[in-house]
Amino acid sequence: MLSLRPLPVPLMSALAAVALLSSACGSPETAAESGGGDGSAETRVVQTDQGEVTVPADPQRVVVLNYALAGYLYGLDVPVVATTPEDADGEGVHSEFWAEDAEADGTEYLPWSTDGFDLEAVLGAEPDLIVAGGLGFPLVQAVDAYDRLSEIAPTVIVSGSHTTWQEQFGFLAEEVFDEGERYEELVAAHDERVEEVKAAITPPEGEVTFLVVTADQTPYVLIEDTGLPLAFERLGFETDPLFAENDVEPYTAGGDMFELSTEQVGQLVTASTVFVLGFNGDTADVASLSESPVYAALPAFEEGNAYDLPYWVLRGDYDEELALLDIVEERFS
Repeated sequence: MLSLRPLPVPLMSALAAVALLSSACGSPETAAESGGGDGSAETRVVQTDQGEVTVPADPQRVVVLNYALAGYLYGLDVPVVATTPEDADGEGVHSEFWAEDAEADGTEYLPWSTDGFDLEAVLGAEPDLIVAGGLGFPLVQAVDAYDRLSEIAPTVIVSGSHTTWQEQFGFLAEEVFDEGERYEELVAAHDERVEEVKAAITPPEGEVTFLVVTADQTPYVLIEDTGLPLAFERLGFETDPLFAENDVEPYTAGGDMFELSTEQVGQLVTASTVFVLGFNGDTADVASLSESPVYAALPAFEEGNAYDLPYWVLRGDYDEELALLDIVEERFS
């Protein structure tokens, strides 16, 4: 299961170091005032779920506490000094889509576990801005640790209400980094590609379900009004509204999927097409699931309409969404 554990109280040494750093560097407002004038060129104010946050206008050492958000910053040429691994307690590996940018920035990976972020490691990265939040577990941890993170550097949490890559990317580009023009250019290129693929494919008849299976083989279903199902909807696919029509809850507040028991899989996953993907790794595929009588008996599996998707499309960023379009075009043309 995707369990939630309480965050530990930070060590006193970390808090002492935070206080020293804060007193040495001064607040964002102080930094702006020292430059003369009204400070508008040095900082900007961002509205978040946690209230107004004053951030540097041109940050040079950004820490990203959600691997899934890092690609947006690389796309905007924002220097990322450190981020967290893709999976809690995992090793940091650059995404194939932004590996060169990460190498150029010298991006390092900060320890991250199911108990929370390593605040001493975050402090040691000497950020001038922290970006956190997004979807799922990283959002829960960021909200819980917000006050402590804010003592280290201005902290912007990407709201869980931003369920699509467009909403996440747009918030970061337009509100946090003042790169609205660049964002609009990228979105226009993506939308043009969507129309190309939509015209080239024939979506399967009937409804589809997106099945996520974790390393311990726990099945989850993506909620129909969140990121990946919405991306497929634009291409003409229709998602079975299992979340809306059943008494189920997201696996965590702001989550984009809900857990099923093995029995529920057989009862609820009746769509004529099923897409299978792993969670933070290649933890499942159609071939391995077909060895189970429960999955083999599903209509989509029986009819040969179960398809693998790479795990990274689950919460894909801009570059991953473009790559997904290539996959869909090749499979359904």
